Amino acid sequence: MRKRFKAWLNAPLFIGAIMMAIFGLAGCSGSDSNNAANNTPTENSGSNVGEGSGEVPTLVWWTIGGQVPANFDKAMEKINEYTAEKIGVKIDLRVASWGDWDTKINTIVNSGEAFDIMFTNNGKYSQQVNMGAFTDLTDLVPNTVPDLHSYIPEMVWDGTKIGGKIYAVPTYKDSSLTQYWVFDDALVQKYNIDLGSIKTLQDLDKPFRDIKAGEGKGFYPLSLTQGEGISGFFNDYDDMTLGFQPIGVKTDDSSRKVVSVLEQPDIQAKLKLMHQWYKDGIINPDAPTKIEADPYRPFFSAQAFPGAEVNWQISAGIEKYDMVQILGPIYTTSTIQGSMNAISANSKYKEEALKYLELVNTDSKLRNMLAYGEEGVDFDYVNDKTVERKTDSWPLAAYTQGTFFNMAVTKGAPEDQWDQVRKLNEAATSSSILGFALDISELGTEVANVKAVWNKYSYELITGASDPEKRIPQIIEELKKAGMDKIMEAAQEQINAYFKS
Repeated sequence: MRKRFKAWLNAPLFIGAIMMAIFGLAGCSGSDSNNAANNTPTENSGSNVGEGSGEVPTLVWWTIGGQVPANFDKAMEKINEYTAEKIGVKIDLRVASWGDWDTKINTIVNSGEAFDIMFTNNGKYSQQVNMGAFTDLTDLVPNTVPDLHSYIPEMVWDGTKIGGKIYAVPTYKDSSLTQYWVFDDALVQKYNIDLGSIKTLQDLDKPFRDIKAGEGKGFYPLSLTQGEGISGFFNDYDDMTLGFQPIGVKTDDSSRKVVSVLEQPDIQAKLKLMHQWYKDGIINPDAPTKIEADPYRPFFSAQAFPGAEVNWQISAGIEKYDMVQILGPIYTTSTIQGSMNAISANSKYKEEALKYLELVNTDSKLRNMLAYGEEGVDFDYVNDKTVERKTDSWPLAAYTQGTFFNMAVTKGAPEDQWDQVRKLNEAATSSSILGFALDISELGTEVANVKAVWNKYSYELITGASDPEKRIPQIIEELKKAGMDKIMEAAQEQINAYFKS
């Protein structure tokens, strides 16, 4: 059933869901050993390199990805040769692993460690802005990088605003959200799964049980990790860019009522089903502690678009994945804030950093090098707009870097893949609170406290390991003590004021 790359057999630690992550949000991979070595600052990296010396500035860019391959330094050398010639800037690209990213980035921001560019998303952005970590780009963008400013639609720029100001450059791509369930086609055929009949989480019950019965006790149809559970599980609720799932507004609720999400009947029913699957061996027993996803999963959920399965197939080493669209496309402020790059408030090279991000978004050659690695080693060009990947080990997640629309497609994907993504954006509906971003400047303590409570319980709850009927009341009680009610009241007041004007 599974056809693996020879390279993977020779270097099993490099196996990862790297490309799974490149074009979607479902993937995570890589151990930490190589990253730890790679992430250690050196004398030749950092914001101060080249200052006053006439040398080309080297900007520290923190991003997320998989394990660093053997040719990483050589690939980066070629990237730096190119950008030094184009705009007189190099980068020291530092990769936090999927499992380490939360902790690593929090530590960097909290400690004031020097950086120039940092990947951020809706889970962290508002707090990082509130902490003063990022530069206000509102005036810098149109004045310093007008090509970048005009390339990204105004609505997407607006989606990044906090208090009316821009603090990050959004990655203009599948900026609306379309969620898919992804099945190994070999299992679909073997167990006669009718994909057309699967619309809800409950509809997965029979296929999962058939697969479990046929593949044996040690096979888990739904393999989860602690940090994500099922991707998109809370997508029906707009989190107002709070990055905190237990508070939200139903995306189709025209009254825009802020609710306690865990107490909603639809969410509780889904959590009960997850718990039953966990008890019945449908979900892997180590899900609450598992950090990195397996390269192959029989089934997973992902934010994606047509053709995304091509790279997942390569990463998983299988012939075919089948995708079933279950949600969207829909725009929320959080979907726009799902992938952005911010510039440090303390960077000495703010304009250089912006020009670098402009080049990423407007120069196809640089875009492809960042997305696919070293030409001739990691990929070959089939033509100007198509590449053939030769390995699965390039660690960087392309969705974090810049637009998709100047990037080559992978051989096997539709040639018009990015046109299809544009059409999804154009067809997207809107959340009832699209454009609204919660201002947490007066809620910093409460937000930090409720997130701490959620972090304590979420792994077990979202992976089905804990009984929601017992655990949710306990979580709600602690969230209330931590300040959830104050946040909800403030959020409702802000929403009412925002949409009244």
